[in-house]
Amino acid sequence: MKVPARTDRACFPPPGYVTVYEFSLRARLRFPPSSELIDILTICGVCLSQFSYRAMSIVMGLIVLFRDRGVVPSSECLSRMGRLFSDAQGRISFRSKWLDIRTRDPSKGWISNFFYVQNDWGLQEKWGKLKELPVPLHIGAEDLLRILKLPDLDALHYEVRYLSRYVDEEYLFKVGLSTQAGRSHAQMLKKSARVPEVVPQKNHSKRPGSEEGLQASRKKRADEVLTVVSKGPRASPSKSYIPEDVLNHQCIGRRRAEELNKEFVKGKYLQGEYKKKYDSKVKEMKVVEDQLEGCRTELANKITSVSSQNERMDRLHIELVEAQATIKQQEKAQQVLEAENERLQSVLSEKEAQQLPSVVIEEFKKSYAFKIIIKDHIQEARSHIYDVEVKALEAECIDDGFIRGFMKGVRTVHRKTGAEIEGLTPSQASGDASSDSGGGGLTDASKIIPSAHDGDRRRFDDVASIITSDSLAVIRKKFHVTNDVLIIALKRTDMAHTPPQGFVAVYEMTLHAGLRFPLAPKLLNIFKACGVALPQFLCRAITIIVT
Repeated sequence: MKVPARTDRACFPPPGYVTVYEFSLRARLRFPPSSELIDILTICGVCLSQFSYRAMSIVMGLIVLFRDRGVVPSSECLSRMGRLFSDAQGRISFRSKWLDIRTRDPSKGWISNFFYVQNDWGLQEKWGKLKELPVPLHIGAEDLLRILKLPDLDALHYEVRYLSRYVDEEYLFKVGLSTQAGRSHAQMLKKSARVPEVVPQKNHSKRPGSEEGLQASRKKRADEVLTVVSKGPRASPSKSYIPEDVLNHQCIGRRRAEELNKEFVKGKYLQGEYKKKYDSKVKEMKVVEDQLEGCRTELANKITSVSSQNERMDRLHIELVEAQATIKQQEKAQQVLEAENERLQSVLSEKEAQQLPSVVIEEFKKSYAFKIIIKDHIQEARSHIYDVEVKALEAECIDDGFIRGFMKGVRTVHRKTGAEIEGLTPSQASGDASSDSGGGGLTDASKIIPSAHDGDRRRFDDVASIITSDSLAVIRKKFHVTNDVLIIALKRTDMAHTPPQGFVAVYEMTLHAGLRFPLAPKLLNIFKACGVALPQFLCRAITIIVT
């Protein structure tokens, strides 16, 4: 042991030493530390000074409890009884819902007196991070009851809840963890006879309720401590014996118990593993059986479907053979029909060859009759135009002769009488030949004497005035003239046979006869073929042509 200096710290012990707090000794930590505690520290990866008072007292109590039952506690059993955990500073405590409240540290704070102990057991010297103990799945409550030789869970809860009584010095001496266990007076104790077992009554309580019962139980435990037998511990939880190997510090029985316990735990673990493997294999076999059953069902369904498909294929094959036979019969019938068709086509071609001249003749007759009708109408139009133009020329010639004769008479009267005639110019009165033969005299005479041609002109002017007074929109709407046809109104000086360049004169009667603009291609070809202007056609001719 080494006393620390003022500058030394508990978390940094000198090399070859471990830090031990004063409360660890109050928690019944004894040196040399037990092999179980060394194993727990090694597995958890922490040092001895990281254990709190609660954790140290609980671990020591569990070690004493298991040793008192003749079993060496392992880390797996310890993790089944509770769980070690660390706080943010690295201090380790123990958590279990059945523990006694007296396992708490009576001191108020964590920091207390500490000292250094030489590390002869290979313990970790510096603080480390806690590695949680694995939870053993192969150890259950029944296994703990069998290991600790307890009748039921209530007894286990009772022992664990009042675990603080197992850290008394007499229990530590009993299991060989006390500092008095190796002294001479402990080894020289006189062997006493075996104390007979007391059969507990039904109304006897597990925990003494009075002071007399408590003193009696303490005296009985002291008697049990002084009892030494050569045999191992009995299975009865009410009686305990001190083995001779414990007093001599040889711990042969404990080592054998450890080996047996390890073998038992190993066998139990292997049994659990084999059970897991067996369960997994059973599950796999069940899965395989289910898959096999599914495959069998699927195979049966496939066989059924294949058989139905085969039957359907057989029916289709029969239908195919029947269809092929029907196709052959239809091909033969088609060949017969083709031969008959060729024969009928040849007969039809002969008939057409025979009827072709008559058809041509009929078409020729129709076209010739149409040409005759057109020629008749054209001749009629020419005759009408000829009559109109000739009569107009005749009237004009008559008017010219009358005017010349009249002018000669006027000049004669003027020479004879010398009187002036209203409207007669000096050139007309002089009787020059140029005035008689020129157009000026006729024009002046026409102003004085009206002629029949002037009446026709007035009628034309009246028609022109009527046309020019109408709206072009009304004309288009009345005679359905499209907008792409340009229409211009007549002037008083315009003539039907002399229209402006690029225009065609159209009489209103032609529109009433059914002529519409723009002209159809066939009508346009007819008018072009006739070689005459549009105003030369009579209403009757236009009606026939349009019809």
